[in-house]
Amino acid sequence: MESPTHNLPSLFKQLGLPDEPVDIDKFIATHSPLKPDLHLADAFFWTKSQAEFLRDEILDDADWAEVVDQLNVMLRKGRAG
Repeated sequence: MESPTHNLPSLFKQLGLPDEPVDIDKFIATHSPLKPDLHLADAFFWTKSQAEFLRDEILDDADWAEVVDQLNVMLRKGRAG
């Protein structure tokens, strides 16, 4: 059985955030760059449930882990794309 493939807009939707490309770009621009020693889930802008979701997906190497990692990289670079 093939595991589901998720993309950035679906992650934003899962997190309860606006999921249009322009909204994602704005989110990245507003919240980046993250400090190198800060874990993604520990960033101040997540709600408790969002942070728990992000942490669990990475720790469990779950279905969403790849796209969560993509978001992590984007937030550290300081720009979308």
